[in-house]
Amino acid sequence: MRVTLMACLVACVVLGGAGCGVAAEAGPPRAVTERFFAALAEGRAGEACALLARQAAEKVAEEEPCDRALAGLGLPAGGAVREVAVWGDEAQVRMAGDTVFLHRYADGWRIRAAGCRPDPPRPYDCEVEA
Repeated sequence: MRVTLMACLVACVVLGGAGCGVAAEAGPPRAVTERFFAALAEGRAGEACALLARQAAEKVAEEEPCDRALAGLGLPAGGAVREVAVWGDEAQVRMAGDTVFLHRYADGWRIRAAGCRPDPPRPYDCEVEA
């Protein structure tokens, strides 16, 4: 699956990093990402599905329920958080084993893409995407 998140990445670069990774703003996306990977590691894929954006959860569940499909993807362990960048309602959490993209909705941060690896010349190739 391919995800083009160039607009988000360009926004951060164009703004010169303004507002990217500010500690207070970075906390919630980081927490959602850590909860997502903890749930997967502990076999609670249903809880991990609840942290996905609606569109991402629907895409994962195209052929079977989200929890079974997500567990079957074999996403890499997230590992330690290395960097969190936040710009407006978009965030990127870079971990030792994965890169995750999130969006802030009215009810909080949700994961739009996970299992992402750089894929030149495109920005990322993601296993889960909205």
